[in-house]
Amino acid sequence: MDEEWKGGDMNGLGGGYKIRLLREAVEPFKDEKNTIILFTDSYDVVFTTGLKDIYRKFKEFGARVLFSAEKFCWPDKKLAKQYPPVSEANASPYLNSGAFIGYAPEIYSILSAEEIKDDDDDQRYYTKIFLDVDKRKTLKIQLDTQSRIFQNLNGAREDVKLNVDLDSNEGTLQNINFMTEPCIIHGNGPSKVELNAFANYLAKTFSGACLICQEDRLELDEKNLPVITVALIITESVPFFDVYLQKIEKLNYPKDKMHLYIYSNQKFHDEMARSFLKRLEKEYRSAKIVLSADELNEQRGRELALQQAIQKQSDYIFSVDAAVQIDDPELLRELLIRNRQFVAPVVSKYDELWSNFWGALSDGGYYARSHDYVDIVKSSFTGMWNVPYVSSIYLIRQSAFKHISYQHRDYDPDMALCESLRRAGVFMYITNEHIYGHLVNTENFDTTLTRPDFYTIFTNKYDWVRKYIHPNYFPQLEANTTIEQPCPDVFWFQVATDAFCDDMVAIMENFGKWSDGSNKDARLEGGYEAVPTRDIHMKQVGLEPLWLKFLDYIIRPLQEKVFLGYYHNPPRSLMNFVVRYRPDEQPSLRPHHDSSTYTINIALNQVDKDYEGGGCRFIRYNCSVNKTRKGWIFMHPGRLTHYHEGLPVTNGTRYIMISFVDP
Repeated sequence: MDEEWKGGDMNGLGGGYKIRLLREAVEPFKDEKNTIILFTDSYDVVFTTGLKDIYRKFKEFGARVLFSAEKFCWPDKKLAKQYPPVSEANASPYLNSGAFIGYAPEIYSILSAEEIKDDDDDQRYYTKIFLDVDKRKTLKIQLDTQSRIFQNLNGAREDVKLNVDLDSNEGTLQNINFMTEPCIIHGNGPSKVELNAFANYLAKTFSGACLICQEDRLELDEKNLPVITVALIITESVPFFDVYLQKIEKLNYPKDKMHLYIYSNQKFHDEMARSFLKRLEKEYRSAKIVLSADELNEQRGRELALQQAIQKQSDYIFSVDAAVQIDDPELLRELLIRNRQFVAPVVSKYDELWSNFWGALSDGGYYARSHDYVDIVKSSFTGMWNVPYVSSIYLIRQSAFKHISYQHRDYDPDMALCESLRRAGVFMYITNEHIYGHLVNTENFDTTLTRPDFYTIFTNKYDWVRKYIHPNYFPQLEANTTIEQPCPDVFWFQVATDAFCDDMVAIMENFGKWSDGSNKDARLEGGYEAVPTRDIHMKQVGLEPLWLKFLDYIIRPLQEKVFLGYYHNPPRSLMNFVVRYRPDEQPSLRPHHDSSTYTINIALNQVDKDYEGGGCRFIRYNCSVNKTRKGWIFMHPGRLTHYHEGLPVTNGTRYIMISFVDP
C-alpha cells in the first residue's frame, strides 16, 4: 500500500493500525447483510481447503461472527477469569485475533466500536468487545474452541496430528481432541517452526510429485550468470580432504564467476588448502585464504566469508564445510535454479541417518526428531522442505545477507545463523530430488597417523572404496568378464588405485622397522621364519583388522569367481605383510611354497619406473610374471601346485603386499 507500518512491530504493537486499515477496507460493505468477511494474518497462515468448506462450517455455528481461539489469554492474563466457561476438555477457551469470519455489518460494528491508537494491541481490543456480554450477544460472537475452522498452533503441539498420504505425500492436519480438520492454520506466537513443518505438506506442496519444486524456477542465462562467493570452511580435521577439494574444483560453474574464500583452523589441512588456492587462484574471480596461523575462531572465519561476499558484491554465497563430499558437479546450478533465498542439498553420512538438517526444534532451540526426518534422509520422499536448521552446505542469496548473524550467547555459529534467519522470516529450504553428495564420518579420525585416510575403512567404507579401489575392479565381478591368466591358475586382477599403493608404501616407510631378512623373527610364534623376507607386518602398523576386512569385502568375491566351489566366509589370514626388495638388501626370494590355500600378491609400485627386474616365477610351469602392474594383484594357490620364487630386482626398490589366505 506504499505506507510505512505505524506503531511498532507486527506482533501486537501496531495492532491498532491494522484495525484501522481493516475498518477502511470493510466500510464499503458495512450495510451488506449477506456479505461475509474472512480475515486472517497473512505471513503465518496456511489454508488447507477452499472457501466452500469454510463457509459450510461457518454456517453450522449459527454465529454472526466467529473468532479463532487459542490456549493462552494474551496479552492480558488477568482477563482469563472473565471468559465464559468452556465445557469441553482440551478446548481453546481464549480469543485470538489472527483469524475471524463474519457478516460485514457485525464485523464493521466490531471494528468501529471504540477508538484505538495505532500502537495499541489488536487482540486486547477484540477481547474486550468479546468479554462485553451485551455486545457478544448482540453481535452473536462465538469462539472456535474446537478448531473446526481455525487452528492456532501456539500451545497446541500435543493437540494436532499431521497425516500424510503415502502415495501422494499430501497432508491433512487433525485436531485429535475433537477429531476436526481445521481449514486455516495459524502459526501464532513462537509456533512458526511448527507451521513451516506442517506447511510442507498442507499447502499443496505435494500431489504425487513435488509441486513447490517446479514453482518460481530460475532460468540461468549463460551470458549473465550470477556471481558467487564460494566459501570453503575447514573447522575440523576430516578424512578425504584431497577428494573434497577435487570435487570443489570440478563444480560445473565458470570460475571467473566465483570468488574463492578458504577458512581453515586446522593445521593438518593448511598446506593442502594453500596449494589448492595457489594452483587455481588465477582462474577464480578473486581468491583469499585464512589459515590456522591467523588464530581466528570459527565464528570470525564465517563472518569474514560473508564480508567477502558483500565486499565483492556477490549475488550469492555458497558455503561448503570440509566434511561434505559433493558428488554431483551440477549441484551449484541445481541450487540456483531453485530460486530461493536459502537452499541446501540434503547430505548425510553414508548409510546413516546423521545429516545436515533438522526437521524440528526442541523448546531450547536444539535438535528434535520430526515425523518425516527419516523419510527425507532416506529419500523415501523426494522434494523440497522448509526446515528450521541447516548446516554444512548451503546457498544464500544476497537479499538475505543483511539478516545473517553468526553470534549468539548460547549457540554455535551454525545454530546462530539459522536462528537469525528464522527470526528474519527467511525460509531455509532443503532438497533431496537427487543425490547431491554426502558427509564423511570424522569420528576417530587420527591425524597423528601416516596417511590417516587409509585407516578409515570401518568409518567411511564408501569413500574408502572410491579412493582406494580401482573403478575397473567392479566389472571383473561380472559373469561374462574373462580374467587374465598369465600362468596356469594364476589370475590377474586390477584392484587398487595409485593412492592405495602410494599410501601403503608411505605408511611402511614411515614406520621404518623392516625385518632383517634372517630366519630369526620374534614377530612369529616360535620365532622362526623358514623363507624370510625384508618386510613389515600389517599388525605392526595397526592395519590388521582393516586388511582382514579388505580380504573379505574386496578379495573374496574375486576368489569365488575364479576358484569355483571354494567358499570360506570370512577368509582367514595370519600373515599379511609388505615386502621390500632392493639389490643391496634382498633382491630376490628362493623357491618355496606358501602356507596358504591361496595367496594374493599386490604390486605397490611400477616396474621400469621405480625399479628394474623383479617378478615371480612358477617353477612347475616354467612361467614367469615379470612385468607386474601397479595396483594389480595376482592370485594363485599356495600349496602343492605353485612352487615359486621371487625374481631378482636389479635396480631401484620394489614393494609388494602379500597375504597368505586360509592357511
